[in-house]
Amino acid sequence: MENVATGSYEEILIEDGFYVLKIQNDTDQVTAVGRDIDSTFIQFHFCLKGGAQFHFNQGNYHLEVSEENSLLLYNTQKDLPLNLRVAPNSWLLSVVMTIRKFHSLFSNEADYIPFLSEENREKKYYSQEVLSPATAVVLSQIMNYNLHPSIKALYVKGKMYELISLYFNKTKDADLEQCPFLADEDNVRRIKMAKEIIISRMAEPPTLADLSKEIGLSLKKLKEGFKQIYGDSVYGFLFDYKMEYARKMLETGKHNVNEVGLKVGYSTASHFIASFKKKYGTTPKKYLTSNV
Repeated sequence: MENVATGSYEEILIEDGFYVLKIQNDTDQVTAVGRDIDSTFIQFHFCLKGGAQFHFNQGNYHLEVSEENSLLLYNTQKDLPLNLRVAPNSWLLSVVMTIRKFHSLFSNEADYIPFLSEENREKKYYSQEVLSPATAVVLSQIMNYNLHPSIKALYVKGKMYELISLYFNKTKDADLEQCPFLADEDNVRRIKMAKEIIISRMAEPPTLADLSKEIGLSLKKLKEGFKQIYGDSVYGFLFDYKMEYARKMLETGKHNVNEVGLKVGYSTASHFIASFKKKYGTTPKKYLTSNV
């Protein structure tokens, strides 16, 4: 006979019609977690470790989600209440939001999301996928954050939107089979170190070759890993960071355009002005005067 204990979970309301369940079974037995979820909701379930079974139709049908995999559930015709059997030593994070709320996130991109296409809008849709390294990083951050209670809700809300964005970021060149090294926590740590290095030395950043030597990863792994985790090339990420840093400096009203340009690594004002305009569509001076 199956040994099932009643499990507990933390439920976090993100906003109306959008909430998150953090499910952690750190015991040595299967635990059951249940919650009513009606047909107006879409469900995303992410398994960080261990595994779980979703039971439907009084237990006559079930779907499994295993470690480092996700399960999407969507059925406009039938309620899909949460009836979950969580394996020992398993962690899951579930995102549940109304279909109306979900549509509003992608209102201009509906055709890009497979189950929002015209033929699927009124049908059930189940999908299982392997977690990308970038998604795994965000999930780990959500499960393990240690923040002041006053900013907890804001942090989790931001991470939820980041998580949903990454879930649907099906880039043409993102072949996870080519990047098994990212499953290694040590390599992820090295990629993060690379990000910190280029930020701390943004005025005179190292070459990619020097950066790869400093963090102890091959140039190929650095390039592929950085793109997988941060969604951009090393210098593409650095450019955006520098422009954002410059914009915030200008907003303080304490620095002129030359000072800001030098701070972010431009030896001539003209180069800085051209870069700033490329990013924001206006010159630093015009931006500065608009914020006085």
